[in-house]
Amino acid sequence: MKAKTIKKIAIWSVSTILFLVVVLAVHIWWAFHPRADANTKVMARIDIKQPINKDDAGKISAWLYHQKGVDHVLVNPDTRIVVFTFYPIKASGSAIVQNFRVHLHYAADRFMPTQKQLSGSCPVANSSFYYKAYKFIDNIL
Repeated sequence: MKAKTIKKIAIWSVSTILFLVVVLAVHIWWAFHPRADANTKVMARIDIKQPINKDDAGKISAWLYHQKGVDHVLVNPDTRIVVFTFYPIKASGSAIVQNFRVHLHYAADRFMPTQKQLSGSCPVANSSFYYKAYKFIDNIL
């Protein structure tokens, strides 16, 4: 009789612990899962393949500011790099860059970092316990 009671208690204990671990894993995944809302801003970069001057930079900046969802624009004529922030709920970065090429007739490409560049971009996030827990759970799910 005692062995059955101990076995029953052990099964219930293990089941409860497993259930709580699953609930915790789902909670961590849900809390850290990236999602865009009305306040989310995204940064994009355009590399222009031809020389530009300050007048071109002003024209590019003015055109980008008039695009729906664009928040801030920086144009460097020396490096021929355009960086802008936009709201992904209102606009698509790829669509903005495509319209940029069509309307302004510049040879330009959107810069997209590689996975290796992204993984090395924030040393704090990669060493954080919560980030590691999120990535572990994200790989499982």
